[in-house]
Amino acid sequence: MSQPEQLLKLSAVISVHNEEDKLAACLEKLSFADEIVVVMDRCTDGTRVIAEQFTDRLVEGAWDIEGDRRNAAIEACAGEWIFEIDADEHVTEELAGEILDIADKSQFDWHEIPVDNYIGDRLVRYGWGASYGKAAYPGLFRNGVKIWGLQRVHPSLTWSGKKGAMLTHHINHYVDRNISDMIKRLDSYTTARAKDLKDSGDIGSTTNNVRRLFSRFFKCYISRKGYKEGGYGLLIALFAGLYPLISHIKAKIDLS
Repeated sequence: MSQPEQLLKLSAVISVHNEEDKLAACLEKLSFADEIVVVMDRCTDGTRVIAEQFTDRLVEGAWDIEGDRRNAAIEACAGEWIFEIDADEHVTEELAGEILDIADKSQFDWHEIPVDNYIGDRLVRYGWGASYGKAAYPGLFRNGVKIWGLQRVHPSLTWSGKKGAMLTHHINHYVDRNISDMIKRLDSYTTARAKDLKDSGDIGSTTNNVRRLFSRFFKCYISRKGYKEGGYGLLIALFAGLYPLISHIKAKIDLS
């Protein structure tokens, strides 16, 4: 009599669009997982060839909404626990061990992972947040408890489980190569956010978004100590403040 198939303990999942320059360095650090799932969104470069060197769990498709793509990635996982990662993130040996320990022992349903953000080779630890960067993210969770919202950028989250303690070891996030990349990312984020605002039917008011510029700047530069990072901290706070205002203006101009 055949034995029932055992549920995998841990799936590592990554969704990508033309990430051939980053993918191998990310995937080679995921061998601790029971399976690696790579979701490829309209990839036209060498992403598939690289992914095939690390896994046969490949999912191809086309998604206009980031939340839809991330939900498809989660649905493709067979593990009891899921670890979500992006192509520009690297797992350290210490973090890998902690992830395995949490998946084996945790009585909770999801955990946040702290993030070390790098601009080029420099670790920039302070100032992130307010929709422009992440100091931590809910990347380790039981299968079935996490659903992404239907937004193009920074999708909302719906949970059906209990939150556990944040992990102690950081994931390394190589978020930008330089200041030019920071500016390009702001442009990309605000364009996607403007489309979400239009779809929602409520783009907000210019006055309110001007107020948010100052409140977000203060939050990132003062409350989150971005001032400790010098020029990078100043730019992070400025871009975090500009993000909702530029998104609003793009949506407003497109609707006029």
